[in-house]
Amino acid sequence: MPLLFQHRIGTENRAMHPTCIRTYIVQALASAGLTDASGEPLTMQPHDFRRIFITDAVMNGMPPHIAQLVAGHRVIDTTMGYLAVYPREVVEAHRAFIARRRASRPSEEYRTPTDEEGDSFLGHFEKRKLSIGTCGRAFSTPCIHEHVCLRCATLRPDPAERPRLIEIRDNLIDRIAEAKREGWLGEGEGLETSLAGANDKLVQMGAATARAASAVDLGMPTFNQIAGRATDT
Repeated sequence: MPLLFQHRIGTENRAMHPTCIRTYIVQALASAGLTDASGEPLTMQPHDFRRIFITDAVMNGMPPHIAQLVAGHRVIDTTMGYLAVYPREVVEAHRAFIARRRASRPSEEYRTPTDEEGDSFLGHFEKRKLSIGTCGRAFSTPCIHEHVCLRCATLRPDPAERPRLIEIRDNLIDRIAEAKREGWLGEGEGLETSLAGANDKLVQMGAATARAASAVDLGMPTFNQIAGRATDT
């Protein structure tokens, strides 16, 4: 089993009970005779080793957001609370990690880009705007759907373009009916895939519109409200 603390019972390896682990820790500390800063016998819990591991990992270059995933925390603030170091030390450790990573990579990756490369990079983002939304494809990656954007998961549909998408969907329905009538089975199958993509994008638009409608505008507080003053108006 992928467990750090386990022992053999009969013919099976089983997980150790937390109480058993705590007992072993207490016995180990008593045998070592360790004391805390006040001279009292040192006490530790199994969870303390989790904090020690996260602190040691980050101080040796592990990015805090990676430590968050390793620890299984939902928010990074919980991970930062585990660190027995000051924020400045965390930042310096992360910078040192980045410097080591850069030193291990080819130096040409950090050269100044040429004008052609800069124009190509900017041109990629200029081409992201589409008729029914925005393309989220990463720079310098091929279009896996050959610009059939309705089928692509990276297309972020714009709710304002819903009428246009409905028109495209209705046109697809008409073309599918024509393909079935004429016996164009291959084209009909492709159109069915595009229709499913159009319906999926309409669902995404509806969800985005619902989120926008449920947002509450708290407004901008006035100075009198901030200061707790009342006015006669």
